[in-house]
Amino acid sequence: MLSALTNRRRFGDLTEQEVLALAISSEEDDARIYRSYAQRLRADYPATAAVFEGMAAEEDSHRQALIDLHRARFGDVIPLIRREHVAGFYARRPVWLMENLSLPTIRAEAAAMEKQAEAFYLRAAQASQDAATRRLLGDLAAAEGGHQRAAEGLERAHLPEDTRSEEDLGAHRQFILTWVQPGLAGLMDGSVSTLAPIFATAFATQDTWTTFLVGAAASVGAGISMGFTEAAHDDGVLSGRGSPWKRGLASGVMTALGGLGHALPYLIPNFWTATGIAIFVVFVELWAIAWIQNRYMETPFLRAALQVVLGGALVFAAGVLIGGG
Repeated sequence: MLSALTNRRRFGDLTEQEVLALAISSEEDDARIYRSYAQRLRADYPATAAVFEGMAAEEDSHRQALIDLHRARFGDVIPLIRREHVAGFYARRPVWLMENLSLPTIRAEAAAMEKQAEAFYLRAAQASQDAATRRLLGDLAAAEGGHQRAAEGLERAHLPEDTRSEEDLGAHRQFILTWVQPGLAGLMDGSVSTLAPIFATAFATQDTWTTFLVGAAASVGAGISMGFTEAAHDDGVLSGRGSPWKRGLASGVMTALGGLGHALPYLIPNFWTATGIAIFVVFVELWAIAWIQNRYMETPFLRAALQVVLGGALVFAAGVLIGGG
């Protein structure tokens, strides 16, 4: 019923010829995906790109073997059937999304592609009652398992441990430059720079709603400003810091969150309760900044904590003094 409503065939309703045609089109699609991965990674990770080129060649050879089998059993005309025509068949992530995938994620995607195909064919073979169909599906599962072993061999040939470590280090460095560094700068700016206006307003008015409005405006405004500044001042081509829009997004969002963290408690009507919670949130924010500096920027934790807490304490004190005065 569901397959009729969606205009998709159930896998169990396919003929052996259609199953073979589906396998041929799937092998062709996977080869294209691997070549797209290789093209995407060739400039920064040539060894991994070579692995994907080899995997694409393996897919081509298996596709040709399947075509030869189809020609021997059913003739030259291969039915047009693809993954999207079959209900329940495994799907692939759209290739255009790979621009946002990290190197480890791309490697994991490739491994998952082979495992999904092998597992699907094995389950389908077990469910089939026809001996010829079971044999065909079993052969397809074995072919997918062979892809995995071939991929492991290609990885050993093109991606020795020292090369893989070097590429992983490069991917980690790129992650820091594109996401962590702008995000950390935004979090520091949002957490520290908004302390003075928020707490000055709080102690000057002792009105929680007014304080929240000032804090929200300061946080959102700072986030927009930091985001556009980060995106506009460096296109990432020469510096190698990655997409300006990714960096702008990281910086802008973290700036806004850094300020909103200690502005949101002022939604509580009681002034001293709201202020106590806001101060606690500030403490958590500052220690989070110190942890990120230690974790990703390799800054000694005590030194990072001293710098961040001291700077935050000075700005907080300035806000309280100005508001209280």
